[in-house]
Order: sequence, then C-alpha cells, then structure tokens
Amino acid sequence: MADPITVDDPDDPRLTDYTGLTDVELRRRREPAEGLFIAEGEKVIRRAREAGYEMRSMLLTAKWIDALRDVIDEVPAPVYAVGPELAERVTGYHVHRGALASMRRKPLPTAAGLLRSARRVVVMESVNDHTNIGAVFRSAAALGMDAVLLSPDCADPLYRRSVKVSMGAVFSVPYARLETWPEGLETVREAGFTLLALTPDPAARTLDETAPHRMDRVALMLGAEGSGLSARALAAADERVRIPMSHGVDSLNVGAAAAVAFYAATTGRPES
Repeated sequence: MADPITVDDPDDPRLTDYTGLTDVELRRRREPAEGLFIAEGEKVIRRAREAGYEMRSMLLTAKWIDALRDVIDEVPAPVYAVGPELAERVTGYHVHRGALASMRRKPLPTAAGLLRSARRVVVMESVNDHTNIGAVFRSAAALGMDAVLLSPDCADPLYRRSVKVSMGAVFSVPYARLETWPEGLETVREAGFTLLALTPDPAARTLDETAPHRMDRVALMLGAEGSGLSARALAAADERVRIPMSHGVDSLNVGAAAAVAFYAATTGRPES
C-alpha cells in the first residue's frame, strides 16, 4: 500500500517519467529505451494492470485518488498527487482525465512464437500513425483476431496515444515485430498462413470471393494510410483482396478497412 505523495514542484525528478508527453519524437526514443509506457485514464490503467504490466508510479489529481483507491492500496509503486495546473506543466497538455500511470514494458514475444497458436493474424506495414495503430488494435481485440505482427517501421502500440485510442485493447492482443521486411513474411507463410493483402485495386478479388473465414490460417496485411501496402509487400502476398466501394468512394481509412476485414475473416469460421 502506497500513501499518495503530494508534489508541488514541476521539476521534481520523481516526475521524470511524465515530462514532455506531447513531444512525440522524444517519447518515441525514450520510452522503449527506458522500458516504460504511459497509461492514461482510469479504465486504461486498470486494463494495463489486469494484463500484468508492472506499475512504476502514478500521477493523479485529487479527484482520482478516491476512484483509484483500490489500485493505490494494491501496488507498492509511488503515487504522486498533483494539482491540474502542475500536471499540465509537467506533461505539456491538459490532462483532463487526471490520471496517468507509468508502466514497465514486457519483453516482446517472437513472431514465430505467436504464430504457433494463432489462426487469424494482422500484419501491418509502415503504419506509423498512433491513432491508426490504436484503432486497428481495438478492432483486432473486439473481432477476435489472435495476434498482430508489425513491420520494423510501424509505430509503437504502447505509445500513449495508441493505448488511449485502443481503450487498452493493445494489452489484449499479443504482438511482435518482424525483424526484416518483407522477408519476415516468410515466417508467416512457413507457419501455414495464407497472406491476404488488402488493397483498393479494382483488379483484386473481393473479401466475399476470397472467403477468409473458410481458411485454416489467414494473415491480413494492411498498409499505411494513403500509400497502402508497398509494391514489395504486395508481391510477397499470396493474394490481393479488396473491400467493394460504392458512391465513388475509392477506399476506407486503414482503421475502418481493418474492422471490415477482421469481421470477414472471423465471422462464421469453423471451430478449431
């Protein structure tokens, strides 16, 4: 049990984990190097704890101390109580939810290890927008995908914005990074997966025609917003598939396209 510690100095070194949260480049470099990530909001903090992440500390404004009292009583990590203005000075933005926690990262599994027990996986190439990463993870969790594989240049799923947009779903779906791209896709194919590349190309077969829900093991490949999958990734796929569009719309954003594709791959599939 940790009693909250009142802090009134924004330069207090005990608050270092929370400084400059709006500096994306700084946090991208710092958080993985230091083995931490930031959970924002009561629900996300609780979901991180339930997923087994160890807490380094919490930064709370007064009204959240009672709401998170059970968590405070359970963890040995320090809890820093601050006013809203000080929280804003430390983090660089108005923390309207008033609750932040610094959590320890876990070692990532290998792609080969994840694939041994998976049947439906997501493969993302160069998705470097944290909002899109969070949206894809949320859909993957909600629609029953088993794992997510990331190309080396994808954004960090545990970056604060990704975690927040996913509502903590990044803790529910295991993920790994492929060490090489697109060569790493051979690991997926060797594990028995059919690689389906999502593309707006009108020459591609539709999801209904492809029927991914009938496949034993399927990997759905998604590219970055705008550019989509690279030519090399498309060439490495077993098949190109598309979502039919209407009313002159050429494509969906990657988050929406992911949800449609995940539903097509998981609904009505035979039981294992």
